[in-house]
Amino acid sequence: MTRVLSGAVLIAITAAVVWLAPAWLFFAVAELVLLLAYVEYARLADACGLPIPRVTAGAATVLASIGVSSSRWTDLVPVDTAVVLDAVLMSAFVVLAALTMMSWRGDRAVLARAGAAIFPLLYLGLPIGALVALRLLRGREALFLLMLTVMISDTAQYYSGRAFGRRPLAPAISPKKTVEGAVGGFVFGALTLAAIGVWWLPDMPIALRGLLGVTVVALGIAGDLFESMLKRAAGVKDSSALIPGHGGVLDRIDALLFAAPIYYVVLKYV
Repeated sequence: MTRVLSGAVLIAITAAVVWLAPAWLFFAVAELVLLLAYVEYARLADACGLPIPRVTAGAATVLASIGVSSSRWTDLVPVDTAVVLDAVLMSAFVVLAALTMMSWRGDRAVLARAGAAIFPLLYLGLPIGALVALRLLRGREALFLLMLTVMISDTAQYYSGRAFGRRPLAPAISPKKTVEGAVGGFVFGALTLAAIGVWWLPDMPIALRGLLGVTVVALGIAGDLFESMLKRAAGVKDSSALIPGHGGVLDRIDALLFAAPIYYVVLKYV
């Protein structure tokens, strides 16, 4: 019951923010989600024996998010500011590498430490920045369609797996995920994007919508498995206990983190 109630509240809040919030409020909520996810990522890195410079890596991750979305904030982010953000973002790689060097104590995990510090820029900053840019670029409908596709795919995977699941999909990472569940996610997720896209992506041919739907589902599954791998390596069940019955923020957005960048690129350039 706790899982159902918290899930309903979470869906209602998400829908309200995506559909009703003005641009500045949506941006603020997205950055808050980013910070919460980053804190969870840093804890996972600590549990894996790869502590990162939290303040510097966190600032760089936020800048990565702002850098992706800044090109669409023409009335809020001046061009000069966007240039400065790009420069600071590029400098972050050097700073994080230098901090890793300063904290090295002769162990062999130096590349892993440096990678763990730089990775949240790519894993968290860029996808969440893409979500903000997507809402500004193509409107709330296009963004909500992505989220709805991932949500329905996740639900279909769960119930298809429970009803028909026999063959494990990735037993070393997530023993409960099955091939049959993934097939259900592909069918219902792709159909969602192809069908509802008639209204929310009317300028996209149905064949491309179907292909995009399959791609979004595939990337969502990959994102879910990737985050499960991080948790398994850290020896934890959930990224945090922030959301009753659902774990942490990372547990809720893991599929979007992989699906959002490609969805954004397709809608912007294709």
